[in-house]
Amino acid sequence: MKWKEEDFNKGIETIRAVLIYGPDAGQVDEFCDRAIEKLQIERDNMFALDSDELREKQDALFAESCSPSMFGGRKLVLISNAGDACAKQVAELIEHPGLCATVIVAAGDLRAGGGLRALFEGDDKIAALACYTDDARSLAALIRKELSAEAGISQITPDAMTYMTTHLGGDRGITRGFLAKIALYVDDKKIVELSDVEKCLPDTGAADTDDFLYSLTAGHIQQTMTALDRLLYDNAEPNMLVRMLDMHFKKLLTAVVDGQLPRLFWKVAEKFNHAVKIWPADEISAVLIRLNELEKQLRTTGMPAEILLRDFLLKLSVRAAKLAIKRRK
Repeated sequence: MKWKEEDFNKGIETIRAVLIYGPDAGQVDEFCDRAIEKLQIERDNMFALDSDELREKQDALFAESCSPSMFGGRKLVLISNAGDACAKQVAELIEHPGLCATVIVAAGDLRAGGGLRALFEGDDKIAALACYTDDARSLAALIRKELSAEAGISQITPDAMTYMTTHLGGDRGITRGFLAKIALYVDDKKIVELSDVEKCLPDTGAADTDDFLYSLTAGHIQQTMTALDRLLYDNAEPNMLVRMLDMHFKKLLTAVVDGQLPRLFWKVAEKFNHAVKIWPADEISAVLIRLNELEKQLRTTGMPAEILLRDFLLKLSVRAAKLAIKRRK
């Protein structure tokens, strides 16, 4: 069956197994941690493995999953980086009559109707919880919740809120880390202003992130690659940049399809409006598919992440430039 967050909060203690998946890796990790906390799993009662280890450690997996805890308490099995290719093995585990553990399967973005989603969504004894990146509305709600009177914050200025909803949202873990940081930064005055947000954004740097995302979709090759150089020099994680790109292109797709421009910080609005004019919806959809493939490559191939990312972005920025030239003709 399909779950939402409230279902997770109410039902995690009664469910046999749950699939936690989606493009927001930080949110997936957050729900896994919450499951461990809610189920009160002790370290000795937890068995964690990567999906690539399923065949190699199959005997150990079933032994741990189908035997009572020697120390008392509930047992938990966590399978990370899962994909549709391991659906059969996961099904055999959770359908085993001797299963003594709660099984959590963590995955990235999965296609509808694929092996894992079909398995978990189609059975009332197990559940699937999707973790999609925050949109403007849910992100604003999260910001208000984290930067509330409870956290000692009395006011968030409109410019500060706009800036945060523009730059955050691709990864729940990164978002929460930033909000905790800014709450400490403004502790003395209790008001979050634009200048505070600009100083406290993640180490990748707001200006370079803006140049990277918005120059790319506007077709400015040199600006895009220069901004990428700065981000990587400042130790930006390639996986994080891919997630930012995914969120950015989804925002662009919504604007192209619905014809409604999001509320943007004035410094990036012109480039985004230009991107809306040059990118057709089918091209954006193709990029989103390729970004999903790239994230899997970064995680599974063992090839240098920076090389894969640079190759992809150079080709993508050239494509954007060609679309911009075509638009001018």
